[in-house]
Amino acid sequence: MNNPPRVKLSDNNGLKPQRTRIPYHSAIRWEPKDEEMQRVRPPLDIFLTQNAFVRMCAHAGSDLDNEVGGWMAGKFCRDSLHGEPFIVVDTILPAVYTEQGAAHLTFTGDTQVALHNHLEEYYPRKVFLGWYHTHPRMGVFFSHWDAWLHQNFFPEKWQVALVIEPHQSIGGFFIRQPDGTLDQRNYFGFYELTNRNQRSVVFWKNLQPAQEINEQTEEVLPT
Repeated sequence: MNNPPRVKLSDNNGLKPQRTRIPYHSAIRWEPKDEEMQRVRPPLDIFLTQNAFVRMCAHAGSDLDNEVGGWMAGKFCRDSLHGEPFIVVDTILPAVYTEQGAAHLTFTGDTQVALHNHLEEYYPRKVFLGWYHTHPRMGVFFSHWDAWLHQNFFPEKWQVALVIEPHQSIGGFFIRQPDGTLDQRNYFGFYELTNRNQRSVVFWKNLQPAQEINEQTEEVLPT
């Protein structure tokens, strides 16, 4: 298995990662069914709440002809035991005032102002962790325009992008490598945060569960 170095979060980025235990015990890991993609370890572990997943899927299905998208918020953390970085996506903000079409999506200046104001007013303790958007009938990949948006709107190594193809019910995350590069064709899965005894809500056909819920450790994420 090809295991690249993990992303190193710097405490000097202005926003210090929260130190807490990584919540493997309450998550199901989803990985691509593609065996080539499975061989590459994600540079950063992404934990996604079920509510966040459902909200993004609902938004993705609201317009099946044009691209739609929004920003993801939550916490970026460092495991207090081993020092591994990870993010927890628990808040979804659908983008407003966008320019969109069948094969493009643009965040305008008004989009940025509205989303930043909303986060500051309603979720002051959270940070933007990345963005999501759809590729109707096009598949899961990162276009050159997507890469430009990602670099200019979400430049941190711990900020990620999610592409959803609503017609095929598939999706995947794009994560920067430690050197800042980003593979525009190969995507990663994520950890689905689920309560004990609660069923999975993930239905994307290109992902499969890699392991069952791991209950070896106990921890509580900070609020």
